[in-house]
Amino acid sequence: MTVTTDGPLPATVYDVAIVGAGVVGCAIARELARRPRLRVALLEAQDDVGQGTSKANTAILHTGFDATPGTLEARLVREGYERLGAYAAASGIAVERVGALLVAWDEEQLAALPRLAKKAARNGCPGTVLLGPEALYAREPHLGPGALGALHVPGESIICPWSTTLAYATQAVRAGADLHLNTAVHGVTRGDGHRLATSRGALHARHLVNAAGLHADTLDRALGHEDFTVTPRRGQLLVYDKLARPLVRHILLPVPTALGKGVLVAPTVYGNVLLGPTAEDLDDKRATGSTADGLAALRDKGRRILPALLDEEVTAVYAGLRAATEHEDYRITAHPEQAYVTVGGIRSTGLTASLAIAAHVAGLLAGTGLDLGPVREPEPVTMPNLGEGFPRPYQRPELIAADPAYGALVCHCERVSRGEIRDALAGPLPPRTLDGLRRRTRARAGRCQGFYCGAAVRELFERGPSAGTGEGSGT
Repeated sequence: MTVTTDGPLPATVYDVAIVGAGVVGCAIARELARRPRLRVALLEAQDDVGQGTSKANTAILHTGFDATPGTLEARLVREGYERLGAYAAASGIAVERVGALLVAWDEEQLAALPRLAKKAARNGCPGTVLLGPEALYAREPHLGPGALGALHVPGESIICPWSTTLAYATQAVRAGADLHLNTAVHGVTRGDGHRLATSRGALHARHLVNAAGLHADTLDRALGHEDFTVTPRRGQLLVYDKLARPLVRHILLPVPTALGKGVLVAPTVYGNVLLGPTAEDLDDKRATGSTADGLAALRDKGRRILPALLDEEVTAVYAGLRAATEHEDYRITAHPEQAYVTVGGIRSTGLTASLAIAAHVAGLLAGTGLDLGPVREPEPVTMPNLGEGFPRPYQRPELIAADPAYGALVCHCERVSRGEIRDALAGPLPPRTLDGLRRRTRARAGRCQGFYCGAAVRELFERGPSAGTGEGSGT
């Protein structure tokens, strides 16, 4: 297994190169790494996996109840929901099946709920229930006044998106895939296979998978295709403190529009409450900043949905860009004559569909002439639990008795121990920045945003894998 971050790329001719190490690219790498005959490279422009759209989503495991029936997205979300649910349970990834309430605030929205219930049934999502106002407010007593009813979708869940991406990448690397970070792809030429021009030199591969997210259309055009155009759709979100968590029991969804699922209020597995996202179509694929107007608009909508939420402390603000296209469906296409598969237009449902997308892409690659060979299941992976709904290390006396580092809290807001930081730094895909450490452990992600623990966390980060041994800051 190899993870590289600098220097020239190997002269190896890979069987498959995957461009983009978001949740979908990592899932594809994991799927192909199950085939020990294949030599697989996963290329990522940034310094960590999941740094694009994947790190800034709403962390929902979707049933696909409102997908357009008959589309590829509807099928892959439905399959992915089952696959990822089982995978998360086996891998220790935090999931809470809180269910969702699609809330109607006017007569037009109320009239749409029965149609959405029928659509859910057509999408293989049974068990939805129409609720009147009394039943709705019994379930969500803090809901703002004036709601006329709701559609209850019991299967909708919340999940830890970062642990998911990291788990896929970890299994891929352990199974033999090469992960090349800080490797931006600038161009591609076809000859005897693909020659990728990157920021670290050339890389050669017989088959190519384009999972480049916001830049998938650029790479697609470099290979002569004009199938879609990615328009970055910015979603700004507010993260409220853990003290707000008792205010909401379900994911609260609006009736969806053509721009997306709209502004929601949702609990997170980390114990916070999300408000967002906005849906702003932009030209700049780097515009991940938040705006005063966007946050004000979110507060206005939040005041109607859950008025008491606006009295709670905001822990963080962030924004992500979704890879919207002019098409309603995913743009997953095989080009056998080029030994090339493009995986474009993967929007917010990509997290849920990731394992199903990966299996679908493997099948398409086989259709382009790739001999997948026999399957060898990857070594199981156990991810650190970051969810508040499950025992954390500091709550496990037997773990602390065996290793006191798990009882030494460093980040008190998120209750992250020195042992967890040590484990992240010693892992097969260690963080290369403090933000990478935060995503792996939640250190510095709490109410004080590192004001209290920042110096101690930095010291442990700089010490590296030895951070959990001996005394020192954070004990």
